[in-house]
Amino acid sequence: MLVDFKTMGLPIIQGYGMTECAPIIALNPDRFSTDAAAGLPLPGTEIKIIDKDENGIGEVVCRSDSVMMGYYKDPKATAEAIDEDGWLHTGDYGFIDGDGWLYITGRKKNVIVTKGGKNIFPEEIELYLLMDEAISEVIVYGREDLADDVVCTALIVPSKVYMEENQLTTDEDMYDRIKLAVENANIKVPAYKRVRRIEIRDEEFIKTTTLKIKRFEKENYEYRLDSASFEEGRRF
Repeated sequence: MLVDFKTMGLPIIQGYGMTECAPIIALNPDRFSTDAAAGLPLPGTEIKIIDKDENGIGEVVCRSDSVMMGYYKDPKATAEAIDEDGWLHTGDYGFIDGDGWLYITGRKKNVIVTKGGKNIFPEEIELYLLMDEAISEVIVYGREDLADDVVCTALIVPSKVYMEENQLTTDEDMYDRIKLAVENANIKVPAYKRVRRIEIRDEEFIKTTTLKIKRFEKENYEYRLDSASFEEGRRF
């Protein structure tokens, strides 16, 4: 997406940070950048990845003079965020490549862990799904199936404008079009990350004041019109 803006002559500098680190941790330099990366550590800022998986992905932690002293009158939360050695635990998952660039893959609390111990980052799957104009909004989450495994499930709000413009007026037509979008997204990821269940919702998700979907809002998982096993094509 950054490439699109640059093509239009709109330079954008991508970075990564949080309020607890006042607030930049890594940044793409203005003279050279890597569009997919969050950036390079700021001068005086150390970044490392802990608890890595087989792909080198783990939690991002940083240490810097910019790290906060602590949460106001909340020593317990402070101890959970900053360890004894002064490393701030960001709660984000990512990796560092051979050239020192930091890449963010998702939030630690959002990760879906399968029965086989595989980690699935919802944000990655959501990005691919949102590339399809038939999808307006989506939440990807883990849902237990009949075999007691956790399957990747996509809760989707279809684009009403797209459906109307393309005369997809019946539930069956809408479902078939959404299924096609999921199939296209599934091609881009390994088998264990593929969406196995589709759920369709008829209302927009509840969001924050900055228009971010409240992923853990209970009401966002209600108002489902349809739920289907993607592999078997059954309708419930």
